[in-house]
Amino acid sequence: MSRREDDEQFRLFVQRQWGPLLRTAYLLTGDRGTAEDLVQSALEKTHRRWGRVLRRDAPEVYVRRAMVNTAISWRRRRRPLEVPLLTSDSAPTGDAYAQVEERQWLLTALRRLPPRTQAVLVLRYFEDLSEVDTAKVLGCSVGSVKSQASRGLARLRGEFALPDFQTPVRLEEELA
Repeated sequence: MSRREDDEQFRLFVQRQWGPLLRTAYLLTGDRGTAEDLVQSALEKTHRRWGRVLRRDAPEVYVRRAMVNTAISWRRRRRPLEVPLLTSDSAPTGDAYAQVEERQWLLTALRRLPPRTQAVLVLRYFEDLSEVDTAKVLGCSVGSVKSQASRGLARLRGEFALPDFQTPVRLEEELA
C-alpha cells in the first residue's frame, strides 16, 4: 500500500473516530482542552506507525492504548491543582440539577482514583468495552481488569456512602 493510500485511510479513521476518542479522553482527563491534546498526541503516535497498526491490530485499540498510557504519563508529571469550592460558589438551586451534580461528583471521585483503575473504569463502564477488550487496550490480563474494576467500584461506592446522598455543600450547611 502506498504512503498516499495510508494517509487517506488514516484521515478517514480520524474523521470516524474523533468523537468517541475525544469522549474517552475527556473522561480520562476531565478537561476538554487537555482531552483534545491527548487525542492529538495519541493520533500523532499512531500516524507514525499507521502501516504496522493496520496490519497487526485494530487501530481503535492502538489509539486507546496510546491515550491511556499518555494520560497516565501526563498525570504523573503534573499533579492537578485542587481549588476548594466556597459555599457561596455552589449555592443550592433545587432539584432541577441534582442529576448533573451527582454526575459531576462521580466524575470528581473517578479522577481521584489511581490512573490505571480510572482507565479500567472509563473503558469498561463509560466506553462499554468488554473485560477482554479492556484488557487488550491496556495490555494486561482479564483478571487484572476484573480486580481493578472491583477495587475502583468499591472506592466509588465508599464515596457515595453518605446518608441520603448529601453533597459536601449540604453537609457544610448542616454543620454550620
